Amino acid sequence: MANISVRHADLADRGVLVTGGGSGIGAALVEGFAAQGAKVAFIDIADEPSRELVERLSRTAPHPVLYLKADLRNVAEAKAAVDRAAQELGSLSVLVNNAGWDDRHEFETVTEEYWDNAQAINIKQMFFVSQAAVPHLRKAGSGAIVNFSSIAYLLNMGGLPAYATAKAGIIGLTKSLAGKLGPENVRVNAILPGMIVTERQKKLWLNDDSITAMVARQSLKRVLVAEDLVGPCLFLASNASAAMTAQTIIVDGGAL
Repeated sequence: MANISVRHADLADRGVLVTGGGSGIGAALVEGFAAQGAKVAFIDIADEPSRELVERLSRTAPHPVLYLKADLRNVAEAKAAVDRAAQELGSLSVLVNNAGWDDRHEFETVTEEYWDNAQAINIKQMFFVSQAAVPHLRKAGSGAIVNFSSIAYLLNMGGLPAYATAKAGIIGLTKSLAGKLGPENVRVNAILPGMIVTERQKKLWLNDDSITAMVARQSLKRVLVAEDLVGPCLFLASNASAAMTAQTIIVDGGAL
């Protein structure tokens, strides 16, 4: 867990929903919100790490953390999970759209089926989860949505064309929703992580050489980890950013 010294008192007892919260960045976010005293629910499809996270946080979190299993590619399933989260938490004030899948792929080998699945995981579900959450945010009187995009579409990063396309689209979605929901006091912003080194990334994609190459490209010469996203996300979810909407924050160590 990151050593987050800033306390956002307004997050205490607020209902927060994090998608893809069972591991990696999502788990760090769940833990970060729980440490602020928020009532936290998260959606994930992976049982084992999700249940382990709930068990671990049960020893420290002021409120029980709720795990909801759902395949967000199924719109009906996703919407049902959002509604249940709001019901169980009592209200919903913050939605963190973190779920995604950065599977490596080559332009020449992408099939129509692969493309559709990549968009379903990385942007389609984000639209419909937000659609399901907004009535609950309205009911709360105000709210914040934090969408996780990526620097992948900003840099010349090979092996990610379908993923990068979706992550670029998230910025359009963020700005569109910000304009639509701003008059109702619902703010919508985005975070663009750089190369965040998680256990999954090291297992599937990253090695010492690729990590060293990315750190060399960064202004900050250190490995970025999931906990580096917690502070920025708490900021965007809290009243500390009350005048911010339709904005993007890049957290990549200054990749140039």
